[in-house]
Amino acid sequence: MKTYKYHLVAFLAFMLWGFFSLALKPIAYVPSFDVLFFRILFSVFLITLFAIIAKKETVLQSIKNYKALNPGDKRKALVLNITGGILLGLNWFLFIYVVNHVNVKTASYAYLICPILTSLLSYVILKERLNNWQKIAIGVCTIGSVLFYISSPNHLLFAIIVALSYALYLISQKKNTYFDKFFSLIIQLYVIFILAIPYYMYHGFYFPTNFEFYLYILCIAVFFTVVPLYMNLYALQGIGASSVGIMLYVNPLITFCVALFYFNEPINILQITSYFLILVSIFIFNIKFFTKNDQ
Repeated sequence: MKTYKYHLVAFLAFMLWGFFSLALKPIAYVPSFDVLFFRILFSVFLITLFAIIAKKETVLQSIKNYKALNPGDKRKALVLNITGGILLGLNWFLFIYVVNHVNVKTASYAYLICPILTSLLSYVILKERLNNWQKIAIGVCTIGSVLFYISSPNHLLFAIIVALSYALYLISQKKNTYFDKFFSLIIQLYVIFILAIPYYMYHGFYFPTNFEFYLYILCIAVFFTVVPLYMNLYALQGIGASSVGIMLYVNPLITFCVALFYFNEPINILQITSYFLILVSIFIFNIKFFTKNDQ
């Protein structure tokens, strides 16, 4: 069966995420947590509406499957999805903060190193095996990160924290096989939303008066949250996770270009060398993918 449409959908999803900073930067005057709260609020509304209209059977079947689990698996399912929601919400907050208060370049770098960092943590935490090429790639990535640190010592810390939060999210979800992925996403969005409410109860609800802010938030919720997340789920129905995973790199590369050519962020020779080494490490890490057709 031809899989080109699934490859195209996955590519478009990551391409959309690459332009995320274009919607974030114009609302940098709003505190990062407030941007996150309204992003989640709009996203929860949209995904609930979509579930009722198009995914009602999937949701009902997932609830039925959960009820059929034994008590131990029910606890594991809840823990994995609540943990996933916490880590995903933390990652979104950190990304918003880095884009709006550090720079777009650093946000791009975070997602360049994220897949390799995920594999390294999987090796340490989940005891997954790494081949020799992948170990070499991690070494090259480390050298690139050291150069990035020398050029921007404060910025590397932000990049690693953003990458680490998403890497831990991915690792936590590797064992999350109890629910349909779409249903898990709904649960995790609600977890983020519920956890954000106490912040507003303590600090008081703040509603920006600029109507343009809500247009950007709607754009973020639709084009940079619900749509690309669902596109990823759709792509995984027709092609392997490795094929989808390799396209993750489209996101930071586009983000990097947006930082340089749209926001005119400065870059020095050490940073260029660092990015080059990371790209080399990506190729080395995925060398088997590049030399073998996807089945």
